[in-house]
Amino acid sequence: MNKSDTPETAAKSAARGRNQLAGILLAVGAIFLFSVMDLLAKYLGQSLTVPQIVWARYSTLFVVMVVIFFPRRRLGLIRTKHLGLQLIRSILLLYCTVAFFLAIQYMPLADAVSISFLSPLLVTALSVPLLGEVVGRHRWSAVLIGFLGAMIIVRPGLGVMHWAAWLLVSVSFGYALYQIFTRMIAGKDDAVTSLFFTAIVGVGLSSLVVPFFWQAPPDLQHWLMLASLGIIGGLGHYALIRAFEYAPVAVLAPLSYTALPWNTLFGFTVFGDLPDLWTLGGASILIATGIYILYREGVRGRG
Repeated sequence: MNKSDTPETAAKSAARGRNQLAGILLAVGAIFLFSVMDLLAKYLGQSLTVPQIVWARYSTLFVVMVVIFFPRRRLGLIRTKHLGLQLIRSILLLYCTVAFFLAIQYMPLADAVSISFLSPLLVTALSVPLLGEVVGRHRWSAVLIGFLGAMIIVRPGLGVMHWAAWLLVSVSFGYALYQIFTRMIAGKDDAVTSLFFTAIVGVGLSSLVVPFFWQAPPDLQHWLMLASLGIIGGLGHYALIRAFEYAPVAVLAPLSYTALPWNTLFGFTVFGDLPDLWTLGGASILIATGIYILYREGVRGRG
């Protein structure tokens, strides 16, 4: 018997395994909730305007945050050491939400989600000038191949894809920047504070424009769906925050790709959309390169 195989070591290993399983389940649940939110946004867009859908998503998130956290944390919810970074990342996420909700009104959910898989690769590329990280030739090669995968989905010059596909490429850039700014404040500001700033900025800015785009929801069902957007999104973000408390990024990051089967299923069931072979091929390249980058980061982390 190895000396390291003590009861205490075995207990710690078992606890770590249970924690990682909890993190995985929370992350998978969060991705599912985000997919449901995207489905609701696309469905509501058939009868309502995108600005009011975005406003509903952030206003209900704000209410949920206040109800759950304000009684215990009070003004500590907005206590931050990096106000500028909090505002920038919140504005970036608001842009991504508006642009994504707009784009999915014109293209299938599965196609939209597939293009968004470009974002993790862009995080790697942008981390060089913004975070000063060193990226080796293996990961640079993966980034370039992944970008090729995105172009296979978009198919520029072939007159196939809608302009919304390019809007989604900009969403990938915006979300990559959002993740980098989030990294900058990770461990410095509380995660719940960051989420609360997201809600405040989102509801504040969207409230300025929503009166010009407001359309009365046609029935109670649409009202309930609008209200559920922020609740579902808030639960998803909270589950994801908790997931990263239990398991490392390298374990959880590939789980974001489970959004593709969910969005494919929802898109086909509700809208009759299925991704074509170009989209599936490009998405496969993006997923493969994303997982390879995570692997290379793990190799680098081990020295």
